[in-house]
Amino acid sequence: MILLAEWTKLRTIRSTVWALVLTFVLSVGISVLLAGYLNGSFDSFDAGYRDSFDPIEFALGTIAYGQIVLVAFGVLAVSSEYGSGTIRSSLAAVPRRGQFFAAKIAVGTAAALVVSMITVFVMFFAAQAFLGSLGGSLGDPGALRAVFGTGLYLTLVAVFSMGVATILRSSGLSLGILIPFFFVVSNLVSRIPGIEAAGHYLPDQAGKQIMVVTGHTDSPLGPWQGLLVLAAWAAAAVLAGHLVLRHRDA
Repeated sequence: MILLAEWTKLRTIRSTVWALVLTFVLSVGISVLLAGYLNGSFDSFDAGYRDSFDPIEFALGTIAYGQIVLVAFGVLAVSSEYGSGTIRSSLAAVPRRGQFFAAKIAVGTAAALVVSMITVFVMFFAAQAFLGSLGGSLGDPGALRAVFGTGLYLTLVAVFSMGVATILRSSGLSLGILIPFFFVVSNLVSRIPGIEAAGHYLPDQAGKQIMVVTGHTDSPLGPWQGLLVLAAWAAAAVLAGHLVLRHRDA
């Protein structure tokens, strides 16, 4: 019953539904556009790029655009109730906050997982089709692991965002921290001498190792090790969110 209630809330909030739709549209659309462009102009690129080009990593690399929207989904899936004030009635209906929070996270995770998997597989096949003779296949070494792992990566990013949003209880504040963190701060830290080693263990930098097929990476983490580091970050954020929800008034 609690799961059904959370599912009803999630699918009736326009912002969360549109975020999931846009995750798919942006990821697939941009991947197709870039693949088509590259196919038509590949010979104009320098020899170094042509020699190191990997169609699998190229297709999955464009997921960053959809990731922005999925971060917003994770935030809105939790914080929309705080913004509207309905969190009070929700907690009154489900006094056991642990059950309430577990149901919300479970429903949000399931929705993110389904959309992420559909998105990355469609994006992959569409990109390979538009790459033409440059394209690869799911049977290439490491391809299936990278594509499936990218779906898990996106899901864990959404879970991490839900945990952070529960801690902060504000859509604006959560997005104002998460988006710069993922797309600016994380990249900068991994390039600053002296602390760049720590950057490898940040959520997105670690998780993106699952997309690496060629093995050309400076990270000490392997594909699944990196994904486990991201999973640990997501679990820590959810645990912290649970503790905040239990001990702070709505």
